[in-house]
Order: sequence, then C-alpha cells, then structure tokens
Amino acid sequence: MSDFSAFLNRLRKNARHWGKWARRQGISCYRVYDRDVPEFPLAVDIYHDQAHLQEFDTGWQMPDDEHAAWVETVRENAAEALELPLQHITYKLRARQRGESQYEKSGTAGEDFVAEEGGHRFVVNLAAYLDTGLFLDHRITRRMVQERAAGKRFLNLFAYTGSFTVYAAAGGASSSVTVDMSNTYQDWSLRNFELNGMDLKRHKLVRADVFTFLEQALAAGEKFDLIVMDPPSFSNSKKMQGVLDVQRDHPSLIKSCMALLTPDGELFFSTNLRSFKLDASALAPFRAQDISVQTVPEDFRNKKIHYCWLIKNLFR
Repeated sequence: MSDFSAFLNRLRKNARHWGKWARRQGISCYRVYDRDVPEFPLAVDIYHDQAHLQEFDTGWQMPDDEHAAWVETVRENAAEALELPLQHITYKLRARQRGESQYEKSGTAGEDFVAEEGGHRFVVNLAAYLDTGLFLDHRITRRMVQERAAGKRFLNLFAYTGSFTVYAAAGGASSSVTVDMSNTYQDWSLRNFELNGMDLKRHKLVRADVFTFLEQALAAGEKFDLIVMDPPSFSNSKKMQGVLDVQRDHPSLIKSCMALLTPDGELFFSTNLRSFKLDASALAPFRAQDISVQTVPEDFRNKKIHYCWLIKNLFR
C-alpha cells in the first residue's frame, strides 16, 4: 500500500517553495511536483487556481478498482496539499503516445479558461485533450523567441496552439506563418491570436502537413528570419505524407528550414524524445548550439524534459 503521507508532505512542501518562487517571477502556470517520490510517478502542474496531475506509465500493475481508489486518494491529497477544491484537480494517465493520439479527445469535455504567461493570454483546457494547450517546459524558449522577433518574418512549424507565435508577435515580428495539420489546434491558435489582439492579416495560420509546406515554401522561394520547429517524436497521421520519425527525419527537416532562412536567420529546433541524438555530421554546414540546459525551467526537476538547439548558418 502506498504511503500517501510521503506524497502529501512532499507536495505541500514543494507547493510552498514553488508558489513563492512563482509569485516572485510573476508566473501563474508552473510545475510543483515531478516524480519526486518514486511510489507516486506523477507530474503536478499549477494553472492559476487549478492543478493538472499526470500519472506516467511505469509498467507497474494494479487491479482497475484498486487503481481507481488510489487515484481518488491521490486527488484528495493533492487538493489538501495545494489548498484547492477537489473539482479543480484534473487527473490523467499518460500512456506512451503514438500517431495521432496527441490530437484525440480524452472523453471529458473539460472547461476552457484563460491562463497568463509572460504578459500574454492563452486558452487552456486541463481535461479535454492529453495536453493542456500550453507546454510549460518551453516557457524560457518562448521568451527567447520574443527577444529575437523584432522586425522578423517568423515561421512556427508543428505549432500546436501557436504560443510561440503569440510571443513572436509581442516581440514585434513583422509577419508570421503558423503551420499545423490539426484543425483542432489551428482553431485553438486562432483563439489565442484573437485573445492577444494580434493582426490576423500579418499573422497567418496554415493548416498543412509540415513536409508538404516546406516543399512548397522552398519551391516558392519564401524566406524567414526566425523559425521554431518542435515536432512530435512520432506521427503516422492519415493527414501526413508517410510517417514522421523525428530521429530519422530531423536532418532533412532542419536542412529544409535552413534553406528557408535568410543568411542571418536562426532556427530553434526542439524535441522531447529522450533517446534523441542530433546527427552532427548531417548538419555540418550549420552551427548548432545546444541550449537545452538554458531552456529547461527551474521548476522542472526533470532536466531532460526536452532538448533544444539554436541553429545558424555557419558563414553568417
């Protein structure tokens, strides 16, 4: 039987520490628990006055009825430690995702609400989909994009809900193109753009397979000054040409992006694949700076939550 007091005490202690830290930083969406106690393989994120709990699939087996009771006790302990009503504690079992699963509804409608980060506003839903609409581990990366965006033509690939574009627009990007193949997430991006008062004539949404978009943009001779590409680890969506495997496909994707960049342009490339290895030989014509350490936020105990590179042309 799990020792719930260990979880309760750690979460309570973490909530005090990270709550003070977040207030000093002006942050309202942050991580307070990251699998700290091995018996409780959870990530706990705060979104204003709500909490998002994800149980990671560790392979340990528990009968369904026993697991359901365990989950309910975890939720009750989280509500107590975080001083939140039980109905503000959302719980998900995060199994390994394949293909289109990131786009699938959870079966629960959930409630949309507006979260703030970096002075920007984002639509968040903690229950309806696997993910919430805002990846907290890229908070620093988004700020870096904003700091570089003034006067730039910005391209956001595999854009999810367009948060990088919101930051780029706030940083003064002259124009942007936001590409994702999901109607659900393009609609979500549009809501985020409208919420932040963005000029939709200058900031365009393109629903497309990224491989197809890159082919067409290269053929048309399009150019961008700043690109963000954060692909899923794997996708076999019917909307795509073939199958995306980020380990296999990243050299060709990066080369296509670099061909679209102006000579002084920059590419942020990121992945959450734990086993990922950048193919340095294939990318020899470029200067790839590993900025993973700088871009993982302080509130993430898991310092390998993502890998990130800033890639430039070698002879700029």
